[in-house]
Formats: sequence, structure tokens, C-alpha cells
Amino acid sequence: MPRAKVPPSTLADPIGQQADPPTPSRKRPGEAAPGPIDTRYLEGLIGYNARRAALTVIAVFLERMKPYGLRPVEFSTLSLITHNPGVTARQLCHALGVLPPNMVGLINGLEQRALIERRPHPSDRRAQGLHLSAQGQAMMQAAERTAAELEQDAAHRLSAAEQKTLMGLLQKIYR
Repeated sequence: MPRAKVPPSTLADPIGQQADPPTPSRKRPGEAAPGPIDTRYLEGLIGYNARRAALTVIAVFLERMKPYGLRPVEFSTLSLITHNPGVTARQLCHALGVLPPNMVGLINGLEQRALIERRPHPSDRRAQGLHLSAQGQAMMQAAERTAAELEQDAAHRLSAAEQKTLMGLLQKIYR
């Protein structure tokens, strides 16, 4: 037998009170005003700090890459092709930690956008080398300039030496 739809205002919360959808400006009776919470434990974790920093940079990245229509993985793939003409899909998978089926779709999409071209690989007849098209080269010159600017903006509180140290330390974790 089908269940009747119940308006959200009549749904009970786990302790039996009426559950209204929470809103930022509305608090429940007896609820404390929002205030600072203790984040010391999380701030002592490398993963938490790396993720928070990444989320901050990625938010700016997404906004600034809108004119190019690039997501982070597409930018990374195109950047590797830019600096490694003839790279294979297998090499890209390894360098970026992307699964082969996902890379196939990614490469197909970049090819459909006329940003890359496939050419026979000079030493492996089974593989195809990936190269930027003229359109891809022009776009990546601008996109990499934009990425460099956003990195400077994101790390403006760090000295050049601190930025170098931070990158070295992060790379020690994943390499």
C-alpha cells in the first residue's frame, strides 16, 4: 500500500519534537547561540589541514578557470600534455592517479573540444601520443598564467621560502 506524503512540518525528530527545516537565522528553543567550537584536534591532523587548504585554493581555481571551461583534472591533464608532448594516456593515469576508464572519457572530451590531438607514438605502435592542438596551446598559455596568479593570491601570506618549504613537505607525503 503506498504511503501518504507527510508535510515536512509534521515530521518528528528523533526525540519526538516537531522538526522544522533548520535555517541559518532560526534556532530552536533552548539551543545555544552559535559560537566558536574547539577544532584543535582536527587542526593537528595533516589531512585536515591539507584538505582545508586545497578546498580554499580549488574554490578560487574553479572561479578563475570558468572562462576556459576547465576543471582541475582537465587543467592538470592539459598541463602535463603541454610540458610532455607525446605523453600517453597510461602515463597520465600514473602521474595523476586517475583510473584508465576515467582518463579515456577525459581525453575524449578534450579531443572533442579540439584542445588535443592523438598521434602515433614513436616507440610504441600500440599507443598514441597526446599533443596540444594550436587552440589548446593558446588556451593553456593563458590558463597556466591564470593558475600562477591564483597561486600567488592564495599563498600571499607565505614568503617565497615558506611556499617552497610547504610544497616540498607536501610532496614528501605523496611521493
